[in-house]
Amino acid sequence: MTDRAEKALELRSKRYNCCQAVVCAFADTVGVDEQILFKAAEGFGAGMGGQRCVCGAIAGAVMISGLLQSSGQAGDMDSLLRSLECSRQLTESFERQNMSLICKDLRSPDAGKTQAICNGYVADAVKLVEDIILNPKKEGSNDA
Repeated sequence: MTDRAEKALELRSKRYNCCQAVVCAFADTVGVDEQILFKAAEGFGAGMGGQRCVCGAIAGAVMISGLLQSSGQAGDMDSLLRSLECSRQLTESFERQNMSLICKDLRSPDAGKTQAICNGYVADAVKLVEDIILNPKKEGSNDA
């Protein structure tokens, strides 16, 4: 497990929701105050507003993708396309690993204790940001 994933799980132990744990683990990387990220991510808990829709962990990963990929300029189509592509890669990879993007499916009654099961999704989301955005493998690379 990476240092950043361990930090995210430490934040979970302090009662951060899944989205907050993911985004706050990247505060230093994106150059945004952790308290601001915490506030921005709060409503994404328990599948967006407690509705058990999109998993907060992957929502947090997509938020970090935007902070890292966007130029911050309206009308910048290169920026938009880059952000959308990274978001697509993140969500497709998360869904492939976990069989869903939906909180209520991920936290089914058979899934066990919520804290423990959600910690796995938080760690997965952090690792995907690291692998897809921060340290992407180049095509044709011989890295295993």
